[in-house]
Amino acid sequence: MMIVTTANHAIEPENADSTAPEKNIFPERRVNNDPRERQPKKGTQPRREKRDVHGWVVLDKPIGMTSTHAVAVVKRLFSAKRAGHAGTLDPLASGGLPIAIGEATKTVPFVMDGRKRYRFTVTWGEERDTDDTEGRVVRTSDLRPSAEAINALLPQFTGLIEQTPPQYSAIKIQGERAYDLARDGEAVELKPRPVEIHQLTLAEQPDSSHSVFEAECGKGTYVRALARDIGRILGCFGHISALRRTLVGPFVENDMIPLEQLEALCDRAASGEASLADALLPVETALDDIPALAVTRADAARLHRGQAVLLRGRDAPNCSGTVYVTVAGRLLALAEIDNGELIPKRVFNLNGLTASPARNNESS
Repeated sequence: MMIVTTANHAIEPENADSTAPEKNIFPERRVNNDPRERQPKKGTQPRREKRDVHGWVVLDKPIGMTSTHAVAVVKRLFSAKRAGHAGTLDPLASGGLPIAIGEATKTVPFVMDGRKRYRFTVTWGEERDTDDTEGRVVRTSDLRPSAEAINALLPQFTGLIEQTPPQYSAIKIQGERAYDLARDGEAVELKPRPVEIHQLTLAEQPDSSHSVFEAECGKGTYVRALARDIGRILGCFGHISALRRTLVGPFVENDMIPLEQLEALCDRAASGEASLADALLPVETALDDIPALAVTRADAARLHRGQAVLLRGRDAPNCSGTVYVTVAGRLLALAEIDNGELIPKRVFNLNGLTASPARNNESS
């Protein structure tokens, strides 16, 4: 018998500042010729044996740390064989950085395509070439906007809009990253592209030179570009001076774990007082907006071998498209339903450390 269920939390489009070049206050070596994308120096400690770990850690990334460094730290703490993040968060930003470990890396695109939510502060009076505090000042103004003027403008930046990415972004121009060209002094001309802003509100106006906004946006949106463009229209210019990500796809603030807390948990786990599984969210958390299909063990064996399964009988699903397949409540595969067949696309091998039963219950 096959049972169709629908996963919880249908939250859905890469935020933009996810592709920004990064600077880091931590000592690291250069990577990819990007001055803001650095790796921590190798220590002198002996290498620990890598192990199979599968799940998501939603790190509450501290200010000053690159996303690459954060992944390296989490990977080391878990002694994991594989890890990656679902959308870069700038060093000056804090908040949710979903890190996929092991088989969870197969579900990264589903998170990157989800909505992002931000709370950010714009400082008025200066436009900078990076559109944040890391850059040099290129325009100034003595004008300061009123809350009324800002609120009157925000509808222009809500919905489907055309946005020109910042010069310092990871977009490629004839094979070169835009931030590399900009850093070398070359003129960077990026074409506007459509992005979707689901919500943009003025949350606070602490003083005449600063405004705090909240935004929920889809894939490809640059929050830094929002600050730049709003400042230009108001004639006062502006740049991002603080940024926090509070939602990434299905992951919310309650899912986030500060680095210090994660390190403490790992220390307790090493002494047998805790389990690293308590820090993991299940792999399938990233698939919350996809229908789930339960299959028999016999059909699961066929799918695991990469073979299609014919969907028959009264309980066969009357749908098509992507589903995630489970057997006995355990994630098995991502598959496509097409012409009455279930065709496996990605098979998961979840042998090793996975999320604790308590975390599984939280996600269900």
